[in-house]
This record gives sequence, structure tokens and C-alpha cells, in this order.
Amino acid sequence: MRTIWLTGAEWLAVLRIGLGLWWLESWRHKDKKGWLRRGTGIAWAADVAAKHRWSFVQGGFGAVVAPRPRVMAYVVVYAELAIGLGLTGGLLTPIALAGGLALNLLYLVLMIHDWAEQGQNAMMALISLVALLAMSWQTWSLDRAWELFL
Repeated sequence: MRTIWLTGAEWLAVLRIGLGLWWLESWRHKDKKGWLRRGTGIAWAADVAAKHRWSFVQGGFGAVVAPRPRVMAYVVVYAELAIGLGLTGGLLTPIALAGGLALNLLYLVLMIHDWAEQGQNAMMALISLVALLAMSWQTWSLDRAWELFL
């Protein structure tokens, strides 16, 4: 593979780190008091799920999220932080990539009618998939330094 300036593996690391920074920004700008104390994020998602045209979204939300809104708020908020830190530092990278891919796909399905969000979720999911399949943790990562997932 011919590339400019960096090697192919280094460009994949740049992509992985950029995705990690994107997750960290998602976490940074989230109204954590609203999500964790007032339940605003889960309440908003419940409203979206209740109006969703796909019944499996309504049923899945009702079975998994609705019975435990406070726990799920913490899961979402701190999953975004963990994914961002894992990708940026390259620690447990395949797990962070798989978790980020799953979260983006969940967001994509939940917000299928909100076109403003779909581009972001689709691109983040695509980057996660490429970074996972290309094993982007082979360069500039703690996984590489500690010889994990080689």
C-alpha cells in the first residue's frame, strides 16, 4: 500500500484516534446532570421509541431500558467515555471498537427518522468497522505496547 506522509497502519491509527476524540466530545458536551440526575436523556429516548414505526424498537426499549432508566443513563454516558478513552489511547481497542459500533447502530435504529443524527452515526459506525477489521490497534496504542490482541 502506498500512502503519503504516514504508513497505512499509521493512517488507520489516526482514524481510530480521531474516532476516539469524537466519542470523547460526545461525552464532554452531554448534559450529564440532566442525564444522570433528572433522566432527560432516557426520557427523550423513551419518547422517540414510543413513536417509532418499528414495533421491535418499542418492545426492545420497553423491555431493556424502560424498567431501569437510571442504570441505562449511566451505561450510555459512561460507555461513551470508555469508548473514547479506549480508542484514543488504544487500550482494549477491539472491545472499544465493537462497543462503539454497537452503540452507533443502536442510535441509528432508534433515531432512524432524525436525519440530522444519521450521518454522524453512520460515519462513526463505518469508521468503527474499518478500524476493527483493519486491526487499527497495531500502531500507536497501549494494546501494541503491551502486546495485546496481536
